[in-house]
Amino acid sequence: MVVKRIEIMDTTLRDGEQTSSVSFSASEKLTIAKLLLEELRVDRIEIASARVSEGELQAVKDVTEWAKENNYLGAVEVLTFVDNGVSIDWVLEAGAMVQNLLTKGSLNHLTHQLKKTPNQHFTEIKENINLATEKGIETNIYLEDWSNGMRNSKAYVFEFLEFLSTQAVKRIMLPDTLGILTPEESYNFVKEIKDKYPDLHFDFHTHNDYDLGVANVMAGLNAGADGLHLTINGMGERAGNAPMASTVAVINDFMPHIKIGVNEKFLHTISKLIETFSGFMIPANKPVVGANVFTQTAGIHADGDNKNNLYFSDLMPERFGRTRKYALGKSSGKANIQKNLQELGLQLDDEDLKKVTQRIIELGDKKQVVTKEDLPYIISDVLDRTYEEKVKVNAYVLTHAMGLKPTTTVSITINGDTFEESAHGDGQFDAFMNAIKTVFKKKQLSLPKLVDYAVRIPPGSNSDALCETIITWKSSDKEFKTRGLDSDQTVSAIKATEKMMNIVVS
Repeated sequence: MVVKRIEIMDTTLRDGEQTSSVSFSASEKLTIAKLLLEELRVDRIEIASARVSEGELQAVKDVTEWAKENNYLGAVEVLTFVDNGVSIDWVLEAGAMVQNLLTKGSLNHLTHQLKKTPNQHFTEIKENINLATEKGIETNIYLEDWSNGMRNSKAYVFEFLEFLSTQAVKRIMLPDTLGILTPEESYNFVKEIKDKYPDLHFDFHTHNDYDLGVANVMAGLNAGADGLHLTINGMGERAGNAPMASTVAVINDFMPHIKIGVNEKFLHTISKLIETFSGFMIPANKPVVGANVFTQTAGIHADGDNKNNLYFSDLMPERFGRTRKYALGKSSGKANIQKNLQELGLQLDDEDLKKVTQRIIELGDKKQVVTKEDLPYIISDVLDRTYEEKVKVNAYVLTHAMGLKPTTTVSITINGDTFEESAHGDGQFDAFMNAIKTVFKKKQLSLPKLVDYAVRIPPGSNSDALCETIITWKSSDKEFKTRGLDSDQTVSAIKATEKMMNIVVS
C-alpha cells in the first residue's frame, strides 16, 4: 500500500474568524498561531485577510515576527485579492511570505460579480503572480465557488486550470465555498482534476452546510487531494468548515493510506482554548471535543465496560488528552457509581451502595447529572441516616418577596401526630425554624440551639450544583452535627434540621 503524506492547513484565524461575532485580538492570534504550529503541529496556518484593518495588520506582524525567529514563516499564509498589487504591498508590510490569492472558480461569479471575461481575469491574475514573485512572495490560488463551477461551468474551470498550470503557483485550492457538494461529487470532481493534472498540488476546502464536511474530506482524499483546510471546532461562516478534530480522527482510524502530522493528543486542549478566546461554545455532543462524547450515562454501558470494555471503540479518549467518564443520574446503575467511586478511592458494601444508588436516582430526577465530586456528599448524607424516623417533614411552602418578611408554612408529623404551622422570619430558613418551634412547644418538646451553619458545594461546580448544609446543634448534654443535601440551599438546611429532630425526639 502506498502511503501519501497530506498537508493540513488550519484556517481558524482567517476563515474561522468569519464565524458570526467572533474576533480574535492580536495577542490571541499570536498565542493560537504558536500552538497550532508548535503543539498541534499542523503544516500551515492561514491567519488573516489582507487590507482588513490596522489591528489585523499589527496582529499579522506579531505572528510573522515570531514565525521568522522560529523558522515557521513559510507556513504562515494570508488571503489576498486581485487588486493591482495593493494586497501584495499589505502582505509585505505585514512581513508575510505566502499569499493565498482569491480568484473566481465559477463562470457565474466571474460574470456577475467581476463582470469580466476569463481572459481579462487570467491576465490580471498573471500580473499579480509575477509581481508577487518579483517581491519574493509565494503564491497559492483559491478558486472561489469552485464546486458550483464544476457543476455548471466545468469548461471554464479546466480552462482556468490549464492557465494556472503554466504559472508560478505552488498550490491550487479547491473550495466548496457554499458547502453544497455531496461525497460522490467531491470524489468525482477532485479525481477528474487530479487525473488531468497529477503533478499539480490541490488543496480541498470544505464547508459544512449540509453536515457533510468530514464525509466530503474523505471523498476528496480518496480522489487524490494533496492538502486539506480545516478549522478548530468547525468554526467558519454559516455552518462552518470541516472540523479539525473529527477529520483527524477519521483519517487516523479509517484511511491508512493517508498520513498526517497533526498531534491528536493536543486537539482537546486547543479546542477549549479557542472556545474561550472566541466565545463560540462547543456543543456538548461535538465529536471528539464535546463535553459528553466520552461520558457513558446508561448503567448497562458501565457494567459492560467493567466486564470486558464492551462499550469501548478505537475512539479512545486518552488519544485526545481526555478520560472516559460515567455519568451519575437517574439512568445510573451500580456499575456507573462503582466506576466513580474507584476514581475517588472509595469503597462501599452492597447495602450502602444500594442506598447511594437510590439517592442518586432521586437526585437525578431533579438535577440531570450528578457529578463525581458530589459523591462524597451523597455518601455522607445517606450513611448519616442511622436513626429511626420519628419526625417527618411532610410539606412546606417558602415565600420571599421584596419588602416583606419571608414566610413558611410547614406540615410535620411527630410520633404519628401531624401539625401545620406558619411563621415569619428574617430569612426562609429562619421562618421555617420559627414554625417548627411552635410545633415543638405544642408537643412540649425543646429544640437544641443552632451554633453553626456551614454551606459548601463541590469544587468547580456551577450554580445548579448539589449543596451540602452542615448544621451544628447544642443541647444541654451534647453538641452534634447533621447534614442535608439538595440542589437548593434552603431545602438542604431543612433536611439537616429534619435529621436533628429525629435525633432529639424520643
